[in-house]
Amino acid sequence: MKAKLSAAAVVAFVAVIFVLRFCILEGPPLQIFSLTRSANDTLHFATTPSTGSAVQASPNDTSVHFNTHPPHPGNSSLADIFSLFPCCNISSREIEFISVWRQFRPVMARPDLFSDSREDQLEAYSAWKKLVEFLNEAHNQEVAKPVPAPTDEPPQKQCPYSVSYLNTTDLRNNKAFVLKIPCGLVLDSSITLVGVLEGLLGEFKIDLIGGDEEDPPIILHYNVRLRGDSSTNAAVIVQNTWTEQHQWEKESRCPSKDPSGSKMVDGLETCAKSVGKPMAKHQASSSMFGLGRSGQGSKEKQWFPFTNGLPFAATLWLGWEGFHMTVDGKHVTSFEYRQSLEPWMVNGVKLAGDLQLNSIMAKGLPVREDASDLPDLELLKAPGNLSKNTELKIFIGVVSTGNNFDRRLALRRSWMQYEAVRSGTVAVRFFVGLNINEQVNIELWKEAVSYGDIQLLPFIDYYDVITLKSIAICIYATQNLKADFIMKTDDDTFVRVDEVLARVYGSRGTGALLYGYITHNDKPHRDKNNKWYISEEEWSLPMYPPWAHGPGYIISNDIAKFIVKMRSNKALKMTSLGCGYNIGASHFCRYGLLGIVLFKLEDVAMGIWIEEFRRKGHDVSYVHDMQFDIAGCKTGYVIAHYQTPRNMLCIWEQLQRGLGPVCCP
Repeated sequence: MKAKLSAAAVVAFVAVIFVLRFCILEGPPLQIFSLTRSANDTLHFATTPSTGSAVQASPNDTSVHFNTHPPHPGNSSLADIFSLFPCCNISSREIEFISVWRQFRPVMARPDLFSDSREDQLEAYSAWKKLVEFLNEAHNQEVAKPVPAPTDEPPQKQCPYSVSYLNTTDLRNNKAFVLKIPCGLVLDSSITLVGVLEGLLGEFKIDLIGGDEEDPPIILHYNVRLRGDSSTNAAVIVQNTWTEQHQWEKESRCPSKDPSGSKMVDGLETCAKSVGKPMAKHQASSSMFGLGRSGQGSKEKQWFPFTNGLPFAATLWLGWEGFHMTVDGKHVTSFEYRQSLEPWMVNGVKLAGDLQLNSIMAKGLPVREDASDLPDLELLKAPGNLSKNTELKIFIGVVSTGNNFDRRLALRRSWMQYEAVRSGTVAVRFFVGLNINEQVNIELWKEAVSYGDIQLLPFIDYYDVITLKSIAICIYATQNLKADFIMKTDDDTFVRVDEVLARVYGSRGTGALLYGYITHNDKPHRDKNNKWYISEEEWSLPMYPPWAHGPGYIISNDIAKFIVKMRSNKALKMTSLGCGYNIGASHFCRYGLLGIVLFKLEDVAMGIWIEEFRRKGHDVSYVHDMQFDIAGCKTGYVIAHYQTPRNMLCIWEQLQRGLGPVCCP
């Protein structure tokens, strides 16, 4: 009798947990996106008092009301942004820009989300709220304002190509100067300052700062110290990063204490070997005019790029992998980007120290092209409307960052013009997170309105959330439409869509498929200084399962459906005891997993999920293709990574001229 009662209690308990899980994590459908349409085909949202519950709409009310109380920092739920859905009057087409938000709610509610997820959610809440306020205000102004008089003056861009300050300013006596960067930095952005280092200490610093908080993160700290510091009496350049959470990280010094161990960033030395002791003022002056070198054939003398009392021109520019500094035309230092401290976050350049600043200019900044100025806009828009009844051969999800306006436009003008894309056989969407910069979010929304190919996601676009974008791509491809295959790629990757179609369908077998540049027997990086460092807590096993590199890979629909189905289930904490990975036997732990691991390395995460799919008894074909070029571009490529917008257009032109898959310089 006791056994029966115990069994009944367990069943009842499980039933209660199931109901609570549905109510809390999934939520009633009407609470998220049950929208009514008015006669003018507009969807209406309205705010409600912060009582914590949704307001019921009357039968004649065309608005939908949502709970809008702000998230509480002490709340354990990470889905607070989903309580904030008041918006302006936007069309049914525009609601598509956030169409995965409802299905994404269980993912954001997981307690094993990434380490900084609580703070990130609060930032996302604030960013979305500001965008909502802008859209409401813009709508009200549009309704009220008269038709503007015609003018010959071009409208001022909110995200300009360059900003500058051309006046002389003495920064000594504890002064500081900040040049505002309106919409962040991107590849090939540069900051050039002209000045004179002069003062008793002979020290100045350049800080690239991000965020609007009182103590904003320092994405790059560049500190010149002519008299050295506690570690050395010699002149030195120190580079580092700072955040309130982690404080100062490991610094990079030039000259380095270990020159032989200097690593390369974008093929450039982190500290040029020629950097050494400062010259005397007259020697440095001669060197500036090419008079201070040895005879022909001899090595260049060592030098220090800054000399007290002499002017200099320093340019900090952005490469694929990091920041690079040149002084008076010579390469001096390089500094690799650090995770979660990325160029798009920069909103100011702060200068301080013994510096007389003559001028500073930042150029190559991200600019969104005004769609109304594009004569071929109709050819660039996403063709047709996608729905659950839309059947595709391949859906391509492109991972992008908010201020990469030029990259997305280059893709629209190049490989997104393939006939398969224009005809609707293949669909392409950009998956972009919210930005901490309000203006970038506004420009991004305008871009989405113009082209109809952007999916805005409910989190800030930090590097370690790319895994969440992969889940969002799977959700969109399986819940919002029907695609045989799903491809994930990046906005710096050229994709030969016709060749991808031919190869994937040529490889199609009876089981599931992972197609791309596949790595086997790969081990986690345990060195804390490595960019891809993974701790024992994050992954305890000695090796990863097979995985395909992130610049471009394809999975079959059944794998994507599995990921969506398991998206809210947390995995068991794995242990290496009794576990291992063997390609022949293909097994992990005897206990297996209960869900999908939220692993910060997106492409490896996909390999882990597919291994769990295999563990459940499904056959998977792993097809390795060397022509999925992950390191650049080689003749005969199927995909080509690390392509600038200029190269995208050049490669496309080569294909249109019948020259085949050849690369551009």
